Parts: sequence; structure tokens; C-alpha cells
Amino acid sequence: MILHIYTIIHVLISLAALFTGIVVVFGMIADKRLDSWTKWFLTTAVLTTVTGFFFPFHGFTPAIGLGIISLPFLAITIFARYSKHLAGAWRWIYVIGAVICLYFNLFVLVVQLFEKVPALHAMAPTQTESPFKLTQLIVLATFILLGIVAVIRFHPEPSHTV
Repeated sequence: MILHIYTIIHVLISLAALFTGIVVVFGMIADKRLDSWTKWFLTTAVLTTVTGFFFPFHGFTPAIGLGIISLPFLAITIFARYSKHLAGAWRWIYVIGAVICLYFNLFVLVVQLFEKVPALHAMAPTQTESPFKLTQLIVLATFILLGIVAVIRFHPEPSHTV
């Protein structure tokens, strides 16, 4: 029962990270800082990563690996945004970091959808099948494109306030 409630909380945090992250990335493409949305995105992204480590597991799993990889990206992204205030190269480091952090969350969403949605699971029960690989490839290509466009278009004035 506790694990079920914990899972619901984790999923809600993850969905909040996805939603706010999408707003932030499209804000960057529109050359908007969206400071409040950014704060919520980075907070929920950290929370979803950290809460993911507290599920019961037996041995090393891909989810644990992705969580371990996500944390340095989140740390660098937060550092670029709040400590370096997007100055100089920290602007594009922030943009790329934010896009990667959002991509990681969407990657997990695709995995979960193929595990939990019966129609998707039937198409790719082991997640080694073409529909799963093609979906992940499309998501990756989309995020590479979004990242490139965001780096080109996002040029806010550096702010020294948090």
C-alpha cells in the first residue's frame, strides 16, 4: 500500500517535470527565460530522479543507471542557470542540459508506456523490437532538433538575481 502511494507520488512528480520541462524548452525556443517555470522544472526533475532511487530493486537496473547519469546533468544545468546566470558559454550549457534532462524523463515515459499500455506492450514486449526502437529514435531526433533550435534562439540577458 505504501509502495503504491509512493509510486503515484513519483509519477505525479515525473509528469510535472515533463510538463514544466516542455514549457521551458519551448520558452527557450521563443527566447523567453520563464524563470518560475524553470525553477519548477528543475525542482521536479531533481525530485523525480531522487525519488526513483527509493524504489525496491535487486541489483543494478537501467533505471538506476539513468538516474545516476541524470544527476550530473541536472547539477550542471542548475549551476549554469543559477550560479553562472547564463553568462557566456553557460547559456548553451544550460540549454543543452535542460533539453537532455527533459529527454531523459521522456525516455523513461516511453519505456513505461511500452511496459504498461497493453497495445504498446504487445508490439514490443521485450523493448528490443522495432516499434520501441523507432519510437525512441524519433524522440531522440526530436530532442536533438529542439536542442539545436533552442541553443540558436535562446539569448536572454544574463540576470544576477535568482
